[in-house]
Formats: sequence, structure tokens, C-alpha cells
Amino acid sequence: MADRWTAADMPDQSGRVAVVTGANSGLGLVTARELARAGAAVVMACRSSARGEEAAGRIRSAVPGAALEVETLDLADLESVRSFVGRMGEAHGRLDLLINNAGIMAAPRRLTKDGFESQIGTNHLGHFALTGLLLGGLERAAAPRVVTLSSQLHRRGTMNFDDLQGERSYSRWGAYGQTKLANLMFCFELQRRAVEAGSPLLSLAAHPGYSATNLQFAAPDRFYEKAYMWIGNRLFAQSADMGALPTLYAATVPDLPGGTYIGPDGRGEQRGYPNVVSAARKAYEKSDWRRLWEISEELTGVHYEFASARA
Repeated sequence: MADRWTAADMPDQSGRVAVVTGANSGLGLVTARELARAGAAVVMACRSSARGEEAAGRIRSAVPGAALEVETLDLADLESVRSFVGRMGEAHGRLDLLINNAGIMAAPRRLTKDGFESQIGTNHLGHFALTGLLLGGLERAAAPRVVTLSSQLHRRGTMNFDDLQGERSYSRWGAYGQTKLANLMFCFELQRRAVEAGSPLLSLAAHPGYSATNLQFAAPDRFYEKAYMWIGNRLFAQSADMGALPTLYAATVPDLPGGTYIGPDGRGEQRGYPNVVSAARKAYEKSDWRRLWEISEELTGVHYEFASARA
């Protein structure tokens, strides 16, 4: 592994089609910009088309000639997910890269359109459905990859299978940590199933360390929480440009094994350059991977069918 890897070290991405969820701001915006700079055709999947178009304009200013499409995608609405996948199928015969980046953090308990608790509905179930519905397009690519974003806060999360959606007891931060743990379990179980099916798909995960983005300010609803976030961002956080490097590394570096987890190489994985890292031990409980997968299939109605299984 190269020391101090940066976006300038990315292999040429010409000819690849990439989808980045939540590409209108923060880490998603940087990820979309750098993939486009490396030659990829990038679909910016954003909840707001207006904000997506504004972000695409910013990328085009930085990367003249960037191949960008802006598509509406609301991960908190399975109908929106299915509609997005339908449009992708019409526009693109294959998909080389899916970056499951979008998310919400520490939201008060509320429900998605489908009746899911909003954090697990957006951060995990929406991406679970999206990936499964895009699987056919991914498997038509020569070397497809799915990169799912987690967080160091997965270490504080617990898979509360008896109250997965916080109906009996809800903690904003506890629910967020659970979704980030779910993201890792999804990544690992997707890789296990791809290998079992003989699929070329690689599933990897990444986390950005402590990166200054607008995600921190979308969550707190108390003045002191916002002040804490502002101070933390100013004093301790690294830039979104640095925070996106683990995602870009996981997405583009050749010969990474499926199931690899990438994060910053600095102390506590808070800052630094991309490096292979390990998740908390609880993230590797294979029985929990399978249990979460089965629950996710039941809730979303999305069942993964690998090409070899269809054959």
C-alpha cells in the first residue's frame, strides 16, 4: 500500500459508470468530483434535484468536461429507490461502481414513507434495497464494486434485533451507531454471498474518520450540541477532501480483497491517509450478518439474485 495516498494516485476511471448517493454535499460531493476528474461517468443520486444540479455546477467549474448526471433519489422512500433504478436501467446497460454514501445522523425519531425508523430506513434499508435492485447492472460490469460508508461510531452501536426500529426505546445517537454497524454487516454479508454465488462483485467499506461536513449540523437540535460540533470541526476535524480518500481508495485501488475496510491511518483513525483498518469485533458476527440480511429482505421486499443463481 502506498504511503500518503491521495486522489491524484487514483487509476484512470475512463469508461466506468459510478453512482454516488448523497453526492450534493460533503463527502459525496468530493467523491463524485474526484471520480469525474479521473474520467468516470458519475451519476449524482441526490434527494433534491436542485441541490444536485447546483453541486454538479460546482464540479464542472473544477473539472471542465466532467461527465455528470443528476438523478433524484430519496433513500427514505422505496418507491423513489425503485424509480431511480428503473431510470438507471434505461440509461445505462451496466454499473461499475456504487458508492453507498448518503445518510442522516442522530435524527429525532420519525418514520420514513414506508414506516421505518428514519435512520435505519435511510442509512441501511434504503441502501440495501438500492444495491439489490442494481445488482443486475453491477454484474454486467467486468469488475463491479460496492463501497458502503460506515463510521467509527459503529463501535458504539448495538444490533438491537428485538427493537431494531426503536419503538420501545429510542436514542438518537444509539440508533445512528446501530445503522453504522449495520452498514458494515451488510458489506461483509454481501461479499460472502457474492463469493458463494461465484459473482465478480466486490463489496468493501470505508469510513472518513472525523471529517468536517454539514452532516454534523443536520443532526443536533440543541444550541450546545451545535456549538460542540462547530468547535470540534474547527479544532479536530479533517477536511471533506481528506475524509473522502478512504472511499476513493476502496472504490478504485486494484487488487483489494472483498470485505476490506478502509479508514484514515492517524491516531484513533480520526485523521490521515487511507489505510486498511479493522472494525469492532461485533461487526464480524456472521450470524448477525445473516439475521440482519433476512430482516432487511423482509422489510424492503428486495431479494438479491446473483447472475449465477439465475442461470
